[in-house]
Amino acid sequence: MGGLFAILILPLASALVPVLFLRRVPRKQRKMAWQLMVPLVAGMALGFFGMASGDATALADRGVLADAVVVSADYSGTNHCDLRTIDGLDISPSLSESDGCRDTTSKGDELRVRYDPEGVASPDDGHTSSDGVFLATLFGAAVVMGTWGGVRQSRWDRAYDGA
Repeated sequence: MGGLFAILILPLASALVPVLFLRRVPRKQRKMAWQLMVPLVAGMALGFFGMASGDATALADRGVLADAVVVSADYSGTNHCDLRTIDGLDISPSLSESDGCRDTTSKGDELRVRYDPEGVASPDDGHTSSDGVFLATLFGAAVVMGTWGGVRQSRWDRAYDGA
């Protein structure tokens, strides 16, 4: 749901509202503050990286380190490796390329992974880092540029209204 929000709702709201907002300005004279595009891109990035950060937080809270065996590996598009613990328990969901399923990983390889026993968060190889500073920077850029673009848009509105 967060990805859908980041891909559809934020871009439409950020781009279309300033352009299509009903006011007494001829269409050819309507302007859009370019600063409003930065919150659009930052919002999309926040959605994508925020989901990954949520997985990392879940693994930090309730993750279990275990030795696992690669049961199968899919290299079509993005790599995904299906894993099973040494004890025979399936690890769900599969390990993605960014979390440790490399091109050199093949069926039967043993990996040390951190996984969520409840199967909510995606497993990782334990070497992923937190994106906290990156997410805070994106959020700050969205707030600053959105405020600046909104102020510019408001000034244009007052100029067109004759105030």
